[in-house]
Amino acid sequence: MPASLYFYDLETSGVNPKKDRVMQFAGQRTNLDLEPIQEPDVFYVKMTDDVLPDPGAILVTGITPQQTISDGISEKEFADFIYNKVAIPQTTIVGYNSVRFDNEFIRFLLYRNYFDSYEWSYKNNVSVWDLLDVVRMTRALRPDGIKWPFASDGKPTNRLEKLTDINKIDHIGAHDALSDVKATIGVAKLIKKHQPKLFSYLYDMRSKQAVVNLVNSGMPFVYTSGRYDANYQKTTVVINLCEHPVYGASRVIVYDLRYDPTEFLSLSIEQLVERMQFTKDKDAPTRVPVKALTINRCPAVAPTTVLTGKAQKSISLNIKTIDKHLNILKSDPTFVGRITDAFQQIHKKTQAHFLTEPLAVDAQLYDGFINDADKKTMANVREYTAKTILDFNPSFYDERLSQLWLLYKARQFPQSLSDQEQVDYQRYKTDKMLAGGKDSVLAKYVEDIQQRVQDVNITARNKSLLEDLYLWAEYINPSS
Repeated sequence: MPASLYFYDLETSGVNPKKDRVMQFAGQRTNLDLEPIQEPDVFYVKMTDDVLPDPGAILVTGITPQQTISDGISEKEFADFIYNKVAIPQTTIVGYNSVRFDNEFIRFLLYRNYFDSYEWSYKNNVSVWDLLDVVRMTRALRPDGIKWPFASDGKPTNRLEKLTDINKIDHIGAHDALSDVKATIGVAKLIKKHQPKLFSYLYDMRSKQAVVNLVNSGMPFVYTSGRYDANYQKTTVVINLCEHPVYGASRVIVYDLRYDPTEFLSLSIEQLVERMQFTKDKDAPTRVPVKALTINRCPAVAPTTVLTGKAQKSISLNIKTIDKHLNILKSDPTFVGRITDAFQQIHKKTQAHFLTEPLAVDAQLYDGFINDADKKTMANVREYTAKTILDFNPSFYDERLSQLWLLYKARQFPQSLSDQEQVDYQRYKTDKMLAGGKDSVLAKYVEDIQQRVQDVNITARNKSLLEDLYLWAEYINPSS
């Protein structure tokens, strides 16, 4: 099988992969020259009757739950498609902001349907790549030949629709999955044409080992991330301080050498914790410029040798400042230990928050890895159909998989539910949607729709979409 790229995009019912759902999928396989080698894939994914889509998301995409029911495939069928048609050997799976968004939705969908949530992205020489950070680094370091858009406030923006518009790339129907896929391929061609060396370099850097070699070299390196300031083209120079104290070698803690570390070196662990929190308070003291870099999420990183004079000016950072701040940082060998302790404390606080507000089983993908015995049982589950699943009662070691069983049957094979299972599923829906009475999820959802409909400037299109969402809420209301 020759190497290929598979560009894809999702339209979803919201932005939270733990509770929202994939509604539309589109994909296009290309060769390494970015030319299509197959017909594109486009389809809807059926919304299940325990999900209320975010009205704001629906007003953007124009896709209603009713449309997915009438024209879509099931989540299980979609999961089969990912493994059998997308993640084939020698494929690089590419999207625009896909590592942090689309890939997460895929993982949670696979988990809900008893598929391995990770193997699709690395097994059989499969890899993933994200073009958004490629665009960001190109703009920061090698912008020539490409027109770069700005938002209404004058700040740089790399939104796909803005980038395609200013560069005259066809993008009719933004937020339609296939249109976005074609636009992403167009942007990839644009960068490959005008900055082929950087494009090729970042394509090679999708490899986990390539990232490890650079990040663990002991030298400062260029790092482009959405967490950094747009005024500096989302790009800075960092130094790897240490492995993450909780996640180990899969993540490292990096320090942003744009900032003089002097004031941070004297802070206690408790002060570091406080100063590492994000805040919108403009008068708050400077946040400690550290963050976790995840090795296997193809971060956009490069050696400092790429920093030409023009590039240094672009990101407002020069080699002299980098060296100065690095030397100050090295002057206090105890700083790394305090940073490590601060990250541990932040993690403990986060876990305590989760324990006091237990997450539904749908959201517990990252609560632990699934053992090999359960993976074999999961493979058996995937073989069953609506007819054969009736008398199948799998046994799992992992309690999450046991709790998913009723939801899996109800969502994918509702006709297979016994009388008692139907009662249990209705109780689940009632607790999920109606608990709290006037403050319930369903009540707030209907209130949101009603407020939007009353907007004097509402368009006929949006009013029709909101009416469909109201009908959907009535249809899945457990008390109906």
